[in-house]
Amino acid sequence: MKELVFFLEEESAKEFLKGILPRFLPSDVSPIYVTFEGKNDLQKNLERKLRAWIKPALGFIVLQDKDHNDCIDLKAKLQELCQKSGKSNTLVRIACHHLESWYIGNLTTVLPLYNINPLKYENKYRNPDKLSNASEELKKLTHNQYQKINGSRQIGAVFPIDQSTNRSHSYRVFIEGIHKVISVTAPK
Repeated sequence: MKELVFFLEEESAKEFLKGILPRFLPSDVSPIYVTFEGKNDLQKNLERKLRAWIKPALGFIVLQDKDHNDCIDLKAKLQELCQKSGKSNTLVRIACHHLESWYIGNLTTVLPLYNINPLKYENKYRNPDKLSNASEELKKLTHNQYQKINGSRQIGAVFPIDQSTNRSHSYRVFIEGIHKVISVTAPK
C-alpha cells in the first residue's frame, strides 16, 4: 500500500478529504492526514513534520486557506518551508479564500443537504474564489445549519470528484494536483 500524505490547516479539511479521496484514489493508495490547529500552527511546524517523515510516501500535499493573504506570497512561503525540510517535491495548494469556497462552487450538491433549493442561488456565486467570507456566506445560505467539521464530513461524502462541475478554480487546481502526484509516481 502506497501512502499519500496530506498536511492540512484544520480538521474540517481532513473530514472533507476523507469523503472525496476514497472515490478517486487508486485502490493501492492510502491517504494519511496530518492536521494542524490553524494556519499559524501549520506554518510553524510544517518544516519539522516533513523533515521527520521517514516512511516511504507516494507524495506530500500541503493545503492551507488563503484567508486574507496574497496567494503567490503564501504559496512561496509554504514551498520554502517544504524546501528547507528536504521534501522540495511537496505539492502546495491554496484554498481561495476558504475551504467553503469549494463548497459554494457546487451548490447543487451542497444546499440539498440542508433542504435548500440551490437554483435560487446559482447565479449569485459564479466565482466563489473571490468570496473573502465564504464560510460566513455558507452559514447564511444554510440558515446557520452549516457547521465546519460536521458540514465538511457531510459534504465530502457526496461532493462530486469531477472538478469540471465546480466553479471554484482553486478546487479544480487542487484535484488536478492530486492527479499529477499520482500519475507521476505511478508505475509505467
